[in-house]
Amino acid sequence: MARLGRSTWDLQSSPVYVAGVGTVAGQLEGQGPLGQDFDIRLDNDRIDDDTWEHSEQRMFARAVQTAMERAHVTSEDIDILVGGDLNAQLTGFYFGTRAFMRPALGVYSACASICESLALGALIVHSGHAQRAIVGTSSHTSTAERQFRYPTEYGAQKPPTAQRTVTGAGATVLSGAPGAIQLTHATIGSVVDFGIQSPWEMGAAMAPAACDTILQHLRDTGRTFGDYDLVVTGDLGHIGLTLLRKLLAERGMEPEPERLNDCGALIYDPKQSEVFSGGSGGACCTIVTFGHLFKRLLDGTYKRILVSATGALLSTVSAQQSDTIPGISHAIAFERKDV
Repeated sequence: MARLGRSTWDLQSSPVYVAGVGTVAGQLEGQGPLGQDFDIRLDNDRIDDDTWEHSEQRMFARAVQTAMERAHVTSEDIDILVGGDLNAQLTGFYFGTRAFMRPALGVYSACASICESLALGALIVHSGHAQRAIVGTSSHTSTAERQFRYPTEYGAQKPPTAQRTVTGAGATVLSGAPGAIQLTHATIGSVVDFGIQSPWEMGAAMAPAACDTILQHLRDTGRTFGDYDLVVTGDLGHIGLTLLRKLLAERGMEPEPERLNDCGALIYDPKQSEVFSGGSGGACCTIVTFGHLFKRLLDGTYKRILVSATGALLSTVSAQQSDTIPGISHAIAFERKDV
C-alpha cells in the first residue's frame, strides 16, 4: 500500500474488488425512488412481529447471506467480517453475524461506519491477510429513535431539519480476484466540530466533515471533481447537501450539480411521509451505494465515483449533557473495470 498525502491509501498495487453485494430495505425505503435497486424489500419493518432490534439483526444476516450468494461463496470462504451499526455495543452487527462463525471486527464511525469498514476490509485483503472479507452496516429507524431521540411510541414532533433514519442493511464481499468494480483509494477523515448541538440538525453537523474529507482526498490524489462522474456523501440530506455546496464554494470549489449528490437526498421521494430533510443512518450510504450506485457502475453510467460516508459522533450521554456534535467522514473511490 502507498500512502498519498496526509490521509489517503492507494490500494491499486494489489487490487481489491467487489465480488458480490446484498441489500435489504425497509418498507418506506423500498417504496422510494430507488426501491427497485434493492435485493430485498420488507413489507413490515418489524420482522416476524419481533422487536425492532431483533429485526435489525435479521436484516444484517439477510444482507450478508445475499452478498455471499451473489459472490458464489459460503461462510467458510470468508476470512473476516468487518462492520457496524448504531446500536450500543454494535449488537446489530455482532448478533446479526454470529451464526456465520467467522472472525469479526466491529467498528464505529456512526453513519460513516460503512466507509471505515470498507477501508479496513480492503486493507486486510490488499495486504494479503485475507482472501475475502465481508463488509457491511445496518440501521433501523425505530432502534435509532429509541436510543438517540424519542421512542417511536412517544410520537414526538420533528422540525423540517430532521432526517429519517433509514431502515436497512447492506453487505459486500471484497476479494482479490478480478471483478467489475475495484476499490482503489480510501481517505480517512478527521473529526470536525462546528459547534452544532441539536440532534435535529445532523446535516449541518456533518457537512463540514464531508467538505474536509473530500478536499483532503482531492489534494492527496491530485484529482479534481472532474475526475469523478459522481461524488456522493452519505447522509447529509437536502439541507446538509446545500450547506456542503456553500462550504465548497467558499473554498473555491463549485462542482456541477449532477457531479455532487447525497445518499440521504436520493433515497426518499420528498413527497413520502415523514422523511423531512432526507435519509440518515448507518444503512443509508450502504444500501444506496451497494444497491443503486454499483448498478450504475456496472451498466456504464459511471466509470469512477467517490463515496464519502458521513457520521455524527453523538451518544446518548453526550446529547443529554448538551455537548456539541462532532462529525466525521471517510471516503472510498470505486472504479468500473472491464473483465
